Formats: sequence, C-alpha cells, structure tokens
Amino acid sequence: MFKFAACRTVHPEPMRLYLQTVPGSTEAPRYVQITLEQDLLGGWTLYRESGTQGGRATMKREQFLERDEAVAAFEKARDAQLKRGFRLMFAQGLEGPYGR
Repeated sequence: MFKFAACRTVHPEPMRLYLQTVPGSTEAPRYVQITLEQDLLGGWTLYRESGTQGGRATMKREQFLERDEAVAAFEKARDAQLKRGFRLMFAQGLEGPYGR
C-alpha cells in the first residue's frame, strides 16, 4: 500500500517591526511599520507602512524571490528609520530586538 506523506510548506512567522518618533508637544508621533512575510509560492513580500498616529498612512510593497535578499532589504529599511530618529517600539519574529 502506498502512503502519501503530508506535503505542507512551513511558512515562518512574519518579521514585524513597529517604530515611532518621540511625540512633540503639539504634533502626533509619526510611525513606521515594516513587515516581511513569505507568500504561498515561496517568495517574500516586504511591506512598509508609514504615517502619523491617527492620520493618513502610506503603504509600499516590494517582492523578492530569495529570503536573503528580502531580509537584507528589511534590515536596510529598519536601519534607515533608526538613523532618522525612530525608536523601536515592537518587534515580532526576529532572533533579537534588531534582527540577526
């Protein structure tokens, strides 16, 4: 008798960062959320959402075929925001608080 092995691709937990500026006395804080997740076909999608708390936001999406290329873009986006003065408020699915 032939048995079928369970064929299921394991999709890792999405990597997600939420960064925010220090709120000013009269201005709402700005935020950036960076998310990297694997799609159903094995590719990777990097989402970058930014805006003002309680205001309008923009979303950008970038797709990658290779994980290493996607993680490098994720880390580059993170580092750019940290250099601009954003503070890390939340991290999910990362090996450490700042990624690898």
